[in-house]
Amino acid sequence: MRALPHLRAALLAGLFALPAATVATVATAETGTKPDVLSIGGSITEIVVALGQEHRLLARDTTSTYPASVAQLPDVGYMRALSPEGVLSVGPSLIISEAGAGPAEALSVIRAADVEFVEVPEIYSAAGIQTKITTVGAALDVPDQAAELSGQVGAALADAIKQANAHGGGKKRVLFVLSTAGGRINASGTGTAADAIIRMAGGINAVTDFSGYKQISDESVGLSAPDVILMMDRGGDHGVADDELFAMPPIRLTPAAQTRSVVRMDGLFLLGFGPRTADAVTALSNALYGKG
Repeated sequence: MRALPHLRAALLAGLFALPAATVATVATAETGTKPDVLSIGGSITEIVVALGQEHRLLARDTTSTYPASVAQLPDVGYMRALSPEGVLSVGPSLIISEAGAGPAEALSVIRAADVEFVEVPEIYSAAGIQTKITTVGAALDVPDQAAELSGQVGAALADAIKQANAHGGGKKRVLFVLSTAGGRINASGTGTAADAIIRMAGGINAVTDFSGYKQISDESVGLSAPDVILMMDRGGDHGVADDELFAMPPIRLTPAAQTRSVVRMDGLFLLGFGPRTADAVTALSNALYGKG
């Protein structure tokens, strides 16, 4: 018998105040489906939820923080430092993971267990996001929902990119700084999520002479001549204060330092390449050029 509307609302409202084990019990009662999926990678978790399959989630990794409701799920650790014991202890029947999880030794043990393991390719483009959605949808056996979501996300992202690149005027050079540990700049080259989102938002990646993220010399920072510094908005070395950032010798003489231009954004939102990427493109474009 279907739950009455007011009873169902009460159950859902109370869900967020319950411990993870109780949440799983309530989810099973509400949907008739026992949670069985471990999601590894923030964008994968977002896609599972966007597909209407949050009730299937049994556990998550540390990078999976959105939406806030997933924080109640058991956390198996950071996706690049997983332990087989931690992953298998939650008892998943299906693991869906972003590419790049590890270490390799741990994945070998996990893959050898009697658990279905689906690795989702990471491609920093609109087509790449759509592939992620359809791959997750196939793993969860909801291909129709995935096709619909893929179309919506693709259309929204195409529109966001078009608007971001129609601001007029010159494009700004953007230096993505991953870390300032030890007074050295660890920056993004090409082929990264940061490189792709900068270009989608109508900017120019200021560093293109290498791929990936790496520590660069003071001279290279100066030659990159960024108009804007882009950083993740979080603590530690990633969250260096503006005064300290612009006083650093590598950055002090750059155009960005002269105008004190720095943009800080949530890392998962900015670099996740998932359902919210269109919003991230718009937010970054607005931060670089102002709202249209």
